[in-house]
Amino acid sequence: MSSIWSTARWGRASSSDSDPRGWRSFFQQDYDRLLFSTPVRRLADKTQVWPMEENDGVRTRLTHSHEVANLARSIGSRITADRGSSFFGADLHTHVQPVLLAIGLAHDLGNPPFGHQGEAAIGKWFSQRSDWIFTHEMEGHEAQLQKPVPPHLHREFLKFDGNPQGFRLVTRLQTNVDHAGLHLTAGTLAALLKYPVSASNVDPDHLVNKKFGYFESEREIVDWVRAETGMAEGERHPLTWIMEACDDIAYSILDVDDVMKKKIISPDDVLAILLHDPRTSSSGAVMKTRDRFANVQASGRDADVARDIKIGYLRAYLIEELIQEASKSFVASSDAILAKTHNTPLMEDVALCSALKDVAKKHAFANPSVLKMEAIGAAALDGLMTFFWRSISDRKDFDDIGSRRNGALAKYGWSIVSSNYIEEAGRSGLGSGDASAMRYRELRLLTDMVSGMTDSFALKLWKQIKEIPE
Repeated sequence: MSSIWSTARWGRASSSDSDPRGWRSFFQQDYDRLLFSTPVRRLADKTQVWPMEENDGVRTRLTHSHEVANLARSIGSRITADRGSSFFGADLHTHVQPVLLAIGLAHDLGNPPFGHQGEAAIGKWFSQRSDWIFTHEMEGHEAQLQKPVPPHLHREFLKFDGNPQGFRLVTRLQTNVDHAGLHLTAGTLAALLKYPVSASNVDPDHLVNKKFGYFESEREIVDWVRAETGMAEGERHPLTWIMEACDDIAYSILDVDDVMKKKIISPDDVLAILLHDPRTSSSGAVMKTRDRFANVQASGRDADVARDIKIGYLRAYLIEELIQEASKSFVASSDAILAKTHNTPLMEDVALCSALKDVAKKHAFANPSVLKMEAIGAAALDGLMTFFWRSISDRKDFDDIGSRRNGALAKYGWSIVSSNYIEEAGRSGLGSGDASAMRYRELRLLTDMVSGMTDSFALKLWKQIKEIPE
C-alpha cells in the first residue's frame, strides 16, 4: 500500500538498512546522510545574497539552509501542538521533524554559483545558442544531429533551475555503488519536490506548477517515488508547503538581518519602515520590538552593543510572528493540502513577510556591491560554460562521450570534469526514443559540472582559463 511516508529507498529492493539499534528512523537517517554529504558542505561557499562576502557574520547558502531546516522543524512542531495530536497520523519525532530537517537542508543543493543570477547566466548561455545547440552538431555547420533534443526538453536548459538539479544531485550524482545517490527514502524525495511537474507541464498561472521540479533524466526516479507514495504529477507532499514557507521567511527577515549586520541600514531604520507601512504598523511583533528598543535605548549600553541587541530582538519577534502565521495558514488549509488541491503558498498573503521582502529587495538585492559581484559571476559562468562545452564536445568519437579529446585545451578541461559526472552521463541516458540523444547527455553533463562549483572555485578557474592563449 502506498503512503506519503514510504520508507522504501531509491535504488534498493527493500528498506532493510534500518538502524539495527532502533535509535534512528529511516527519515532521521535521510537527514544524517544529507548533513554529511559533500554538496551540503559546498553550500558554505555559495551565495545567499552577498557573493564572496568577507564578513563571516553574514549568511552563506549553508547557514540559510540550516535556518530553513530549523524553521521548518519549529513550524511542524507548532502545527502538531496546535492540533493537540499527531501530525495527521504521522509521528512528530520519527517522521515529521526529520523529513522537514532533511528537505530544509537540501532545498538549495542544486543552486549554481552566485545563486539566482547563476541560474539566469546558465539559461542565457543556452538561449544565445538555441538556434543550433539542440539540433546541430556544431555552431555554423549544416550537419544536423541524428537525434536532436526534443523541443519539450529545451526548457530544462533555457530556464535552468536549481530545484531539479538538486533532486538529480541527491538521487544520481552522489557517488554510490548502486548509482542511486544518497539512497534517500521515497517519502523524503516526494517532500523535496517543491515543483512537482516536468518541464513540459509547467503552468505559469499555477503557483505550484509555475516551475519544473525534475529533469527528464530523473523521470524514472520520480515515477518510482510516486508509485511508492501514491502521489501524481502536480501533487505536493504536505510537508513541502512548510519548507516553502520557511524559505519565504528566511528570504524576508533573515536577509534583512544581513543588511543590518553589514550596517547598510540600522535596526531603527527597519523598525521605522515597518511602523510607517500600513501593512505592518499594527503588527504585534512590531509593537513588541518598538517597546524593547525603548528599553535598550534607556539601558545606556555602548552604541554598537545596543545595535546588536536590537537586531536580536527584531529577528526574534518577527520570526515568531511569521512562524505563527505559517502555522495558522497550514492548519486552515489542511484539508485542501492533504487532498493535494491547495495552490496558495502559506506566506502568500502575510503582510509582514511581504513588507520585509520589500526591504530586502531595496537594500540587499539592489545594493551596488551585490549587483557588481553578480555581473562578475555571470561573466565567469558564461566563460566557464564555453570552456567546458568545448571540453565535452570536442572529442574523437561523437557516440562515445568518454573518447579522446581533440585538442590541448579540450583535454585540460576534460581532466577537470568530475569522474562521477562523466560516468553518469555515459551510463544513464533517458531510456528509448529520441529523448536518449547523446546531445542531451552532453548538456546534462555541462550543467552538472558548472552548477556544482562553489563561488570561489568558479572565479578562480575562470581567471586561470582566461590566461591560457588559444
